[in-house]
This record gives sequence, C-alpha cells and structure tokens, in this order.
Amino acid sequence: EGEADLGPPVTTSDDVRDIALGLPRTHEQLVGGRWKLKVGPIVYAAFSKDETTMGFGYPRDARADLVATEPDKFFMPPARDLRYQWVCARLDRLDHDEMRELVVDAWRMCVPKKVAAEYLSRAD
Repeated sequence: EGEADLGPPVTTSDDVRDIALGLPRTHEQLVGGRWKLKVGPIVYAAFSKDETTMGFGYPRDARADLVATEPDKFFMPPARDLRYQWVCARLDRLDHDEMRELVVDAWRMCVPKKVAAEYLSRAD
C-alpha cells in the first residue's frame, strides 16, 4: 500500500542477455569494449559501451519508418553502419515484450530457417 506507480519496468542490457543467451547458437563476445550478441561470426545485437542503447538486426527497408514512428525510442545507426540491416534503440524506452520481439527477430535473421522454426515451435 502507498507504493507509487513507477510505470513499466525499464529494460536493461541484462534483460536483453537473458533473452538472447537462451536463443540457440547465440554467444556473447566483447569487441572494442562493447558486448555483442552473435550467431557464429554474425552480430545480431550490440550494446553501446555504457549499455544504455542497443543496435540490432532489422530490415533495412523498414528502419526509416520505425525511426520516424518512434524517434524517442529508435534511431538510425552511425553512417558507417547504414549499409547493414541495422537500427538502434534506447533500452530504457523499450518494454520487455517489445525488446523480446526485436531481439528474437534479429536473431532469426542470422540462423537457418529450420533452427528458428524449431525454437519458435517450442516457444509457443
């Protein structure tokens, strides 16, 4: 009783790891002071050095609409990364369900369709 409504919980890099490291074939690697989530050599999510933002795999042709729709939450990657299927998000603006969906979708872009299908059939 008497607790203030704090709104939805803030998503952290640890929340992302909890989801990602449960996905088949995922491993984490520290590269240049930044943690990256990978399938083999392919990075599908990466944190800023302070772990307040995350870049992740996202269809290149859809990212401008995503950023335009919620610019307080999503932003374009640095110019050097625009050639990749990549977009960025502020973790404290993502709710847990949305983060889970984005991470799983980014992972699905990196694994064989059969691996994704097997995981998704177990998750349902």
